[in-house]
Amino acid sequence: MKIGVISDTHGFLDPKVSKLFAGVGHILHAGDIGDAFIKLQLEETAPVTVVLGNTDLGLPFRETEIVELAKKKFLVHHIVNAHAPSDKLKARIMRERPDAVIFGHTHKRFSETFGGILFFNPGYAGKPKFGVERSVAIFHCDEKEIRAEFLSL
Repeated sequence: MKIGVISDTHGFLDPKVSKLFAGVGHILHAGDIGDAFIKLQLEETAPVTVVLGNTDLGLPFRETEIVELAKKKFLVHHIVNAHAPSDKLKARIMRERPDAVIFGHTHKRFSETFGGILFFNPGYAGKPKFGVERSVAIFHCDEKEIRAEFLSL
């Protein structure tokens, strides 16, 4: 199964995203969506799971979501320090035992495994800014692994 991973759209969905996500079975948005309409736009491609980001006040999403896809469990949460998760998040990770923790916030790509859990940030997908790299990602999942592929915007 292919899963689209995106974060930090900040109210702007690049038209390239629908082409890059063509054929995905699900999309994970790790917060700072900026406008609930973006979820509707993404749903034209595949079902979408969205979490609240720190700039998403008033939007109808939860802070954390747990999604099971392709026999893998994903914990999606906007602000994560992969090297030192907060006590609250650490407890949730221990309880849920996800295969991957998906996050955003830093606007930087990140992919590292700690204790058998993939910590992953697809990078910044918002409006082009001078000097800021923009990207999304695709997870290629099967029963054995999650292989991440970053895609530049």
